[in-house]
Amino acid sequence: MTVRVDMGAGPGGQAVSIDLEELLATRLLVQGNSGSGKSHLLRRLLEKSAGQVQQIVIDPEGDFVTLADRYGHVAVEAADHGVGEIQRLAARVREHRASLVLSLEGLEAEGQMRCAAAFLAALFDAPRDHWYPALVVVDEAQLFAPSGGGEVAEDVRRASLGAMTNLMCRGRKRGLAGIVATQRLAKLAKNVAAEASNFLMGRTFLDIDMARAADLLGMERRQAEAIRDLPRGTFLALGPAISRRPLEVAIGPVETLARSVSPKLLPLPSAPAEDLQGLLFAGGDEPPPAPEPVRAPPAPLPSEQLLAAMASRAAAPASAMPARSDEESAAIVAEVLRAIVADADSAGRSASVLYQDFTIRCRMGGLGQPPLDLPGFTRRLSMARAGLYSVDDADWDGALETARLLPDDMLGPFLLLAKAAREGAPTPSDEAIAQSYGTASLGRARRLLQYIESRELIVSRVDLAGKRSIAIPRLGWSTAAA
Repeated sequence: MTVRVDMGAGPGGQAVSIDLEELLATRLLVQGNSGSGKSHLLRRLLEKSAGQVQQIVIDPEGDFVTLADRYGHVAVEAADHGVGEIQRLAARVREHRASLVLSLEGLEAEGQMRCAAAFLAALFDAPRDHWYPALVVVDEAQLFAPSGGGEVAEDVRRASLGAMTNLMCRGRKRGLAGIVATQRLAKLAKNVAAEASNFLMGRTFLDIDMARAADLLGMERRQAEAIRDLPRGTFLALGPAISRRPLEVAIGPVETLARSVSPKLLPLPSAPAEDLQGLLFAGGDEPPPAPEPVRAPPAPLPSEQLLAAMASRAAAPASAMPARSDEESAAIVAEVLRAIVADADSAGRSASVLYQDFTIRCRMGGLGQPPLDLPGFTRRLSMARAGLYSVDDADWDGALETARLLPDDMLGPFLLLAKAAREGAPTPSDEAIAQSYGTASLGRARRLLQYIESRELIVSRVDLAGKRSIAIPRLGWSTAAA
């Protein structure tokens, strides 16, 4: 079935449309400076294809939530949910083929990247039975796939960039058609931009962006000046889903409006200057009225709940807390680690975020200063996810020494295997290994096992019945077949 989406008018007034089936197979990149009409273009595409294909929108500014009233999209405020809920939401969106707008407006830049990474990864990791075709629109894509490092944590940047790369490079076979829009091509990671076969290039002024846009459109460098002269709302289109030659298209009108609109000139107040000065510096006993909230405040995260509990208890300063023996401190740390691992949301949160939780829980447990720094906590967290909460057991010295050949984030999966091998228990499932690694991806868990085996730390065997067992030659331990 061929479905064409009317996008607007060409130079001669003829209709210009996008072949929706071809778009699903070849992806789309939209570029243009702020105010060039990118969001208007995306809204036109979403409105005209609504009801024809599932639509999933990553919306950093909350502009597309207005699609919900007219076209039935589910609008979700990410700030109201934890990472685990976002991952479950993504899985259900794929299962039930629901069109959704995920608004990231209430989050800071790092929170937006972390949320988008978790959501896109869960879309990508959906079971094969749920690989239905869907348009995945990411506005302001340079925020989630930056070309260089920024002020966010490196693990967050890598997770977000990896999720965007998977969407554009490998999403097609899973039914995910990436549509990314960016203000500047120079700020967007090249391996994300290069996977698009369709382009809609709007007005831009910087030479480096004009040159890259001209290259993608197959134009000569001297023709790149035309990109600077494009009117607002007009784009140069090229690609198998649109046109085989660069074609200028003026995007047509839309039926819904964004919550934020372009600024318009308004008349200035006509009051005399002395009256305005009096209004600005007038005294008063009553405080100014609080602004009306736009929406309900986000649900508190576990760490915020702990902070509130500490404030309500008016805890004593660290200097007033009784000294603890080494045994007591070790017991408190083990109990805190046990509580963190038991929290369902902790599996989707990074060690740097959980470390804040750890310090607060230690404080509430009676430790004035946390006994572990961030690297030490990361290692102990990996051990705890494998079920080892104490480091006093001498029988584990060999396993911990062997694990030093691996990165700290792989300590948990290795110790999970070592624990099963030491006890002669069945080999842990891929799901258990993935959970100990802090991911929901079974493919990532299998690649992790392959890496550990490549370091000659484990040997994996599959018998004729298809049951797997894993041996650790250096320790002389082996799991039972499962």
